[in-house]
Amino acid sequence: MVESDRMRADLVVDHRVTCEQDQPLTDALVALGFSPSTRVLPPRRPIEPLSWLILVALPLHAFLTTLGNKAAEGAYRQLHAAVANLRGLSADSPTATAPTPTRPVVLQDPTTGLRIVLEPDLPEAAYQQLSSLDLSRYRLGPLHYDQTRGCWRSELDEAAPH
Repeated sequence: MVESDRMRADLVVDHRVTCEQDQPLTDALVALGFSPSTRVLPPRRPIEPLSWLILVALPLHAFLTTLGNKAAEGAYRQLHAAVANLRGLSADSPTATAPTPTRPVVLQDPTTGLRIVLEPDLPEAAYQQLSSLDLSRYRLGPLHYDQTRGCWRSELDEAAPH
């Protein structure tokens, strides 16, 4: 695939994440036909800490379709490994009394704003299910994988009146 034929994926990365740590995610996106560009957030004292470690803005429908099309090539395994590789990175501050939980990688559609949250401890089945998600079922998001039910869901969409 020629570089100009690739779809864009914009990564916004917490400054604590090194290039070596986000490289497997970038490689997974390239393998899926995306042209990733990375912007590192500068260190700052936020009023509210970031809830994510890396935010990836990309067309979700195209991403999920490509993930399904490249399943035989192990595309979801590469994505799974890249996100799992970020396990243990958090937003611990020097004044924190207890470590904060590991923050996820979040996929966000730039057009709809819909988000899919990829926690580092997701099972392989969660990645396998991504390619068959019907995004038209969700309006509010974010989508989280419910390990008890074994499916992707949006609690906000479920609670919203139809």
